[in-house]
Amino acid sequence: MPVRAQMYLRFRYINSHCLQGIVNVNPSSQNGSHLESDAPEIRKYKKKFSGEILCAALWGVNLLIGTDGGLMLLDRSGQGKVYQLISRRRFEQMTVLEGQNILITISGRKRRIRVYYLSWLKQKILRTEGSTSGVPTEKRNGWVNVGDLQGAIHFKIVRYERIKFLVVGLENSIEIYAWAPKPYHKFMSFKSFGSLSHLPLIVDLTVEENARLKVLYGSHEGFHAIDLDSAAIYDIYTPPNPQQNMVPHCIVVLPNSNGMQLLLCYDNEGVYVNTYGKLSKNVVLQWGEMPSSVAYISTGQIMGWGNKAIEIRSVDTGHLDGVFMHKKAQKLKFLCERNDKVFFSSAKGGGSCQIYFMTLNKPGLSNW
Repeated sequence: MPVRAQMYLRFRYINSHCLQGIVNVNPSSQNGSHLESDAPEIRKYKKKFSGEILCAALWGVNLLIGTDGGLMLLDRSGQGKVYQLISRRRFEQMTVLEGQNILITISGRKRRIRVYYLSWLKQKILRTEGSTSGVPTEKRNGWVNVGDLQGAIHFKIVRYERIKFLVVGLENSIEIYAWAPKPYHKFMSFKSFGSLSHLPLIVDLTVEENARLKVLYGSHEGFHAIDLDSAAIYDIYTPPNPQQNMVPHCIVVLPNSNGMQLLLCYDNEGVYVNTYGKLSKNVVLQWGEMPSSVAYISTGQIMGWGNKAIEIRSVDTGHLDGVFMHKKAQKLKFLCERNDKVFFSSAKGGGSCQIYFMTLNKPGLSNW
């Protein structure tokens, strides 16, 4: 990516041994010779967005961006140009499934689950560039709603063998869909659980011992599970201070645990339990401040974004791997990640937002 499409940032870094340093990715050769080749980087795109950035998803190397006023694409393979794809529609969450040619979203005033065809979005970009010659015309409608769902709060795509499940948390129910390949080429209803006692704010699905499917979800009261075979609903964790509303951040199904060991992150901490609610580790993950976003990333780490710092921890132990201190307090929001690239946004004064991305070189973490 051209350097002119990015701004190189200076962060104060403190590693787990309290060693301090500066992460300053500068294109000049004079400073570049002093950088560790495996040091992590944080970069910021120059483009400023007038609306609030709510979500993003990688489409190839490029970044689809959902805001409170539309859907855009950031061309990361070229000059950092931004294409307006859909306007006057709020996009709250999105996931790309390139193999199925779809973008799944929570969008619109009614918060529907709407699926857009990537081929249709691609045509909109090509028309903007005036280069549609030789490109097949997309004859079908550019999008389709999943069921008649309204009021979606959160969804999760979970792959089990060759099946892709779509788990959707609504205001008083959880719906599960399964992807049906051609000739259907759509999500079809699989299971439904209504009249829930707790509002599902985040949802997930785990496969225990490669055999039993179980829905996991977090609410203001704690974390809960639903056995798909019996439809039994039970609590797996209730915080010790239940008089105030809990904020669930994420549910992590720990790797190499047969789908049965979990890290549940809420408020400014995280606990390790199994899928039946028994504490599995006598460890509490404690963030330095209340994070605005928490996410599990592909390097096997859990990250928390606070107003003053970004913390990076081991998902297995909660051990602090490192901290990036902000020069100024600011609201940061996790957007998406792939491999060692993590994208997040900042909300600046005056209503404008910018996008950052961090490169984590996992083998070099111990050398930070």
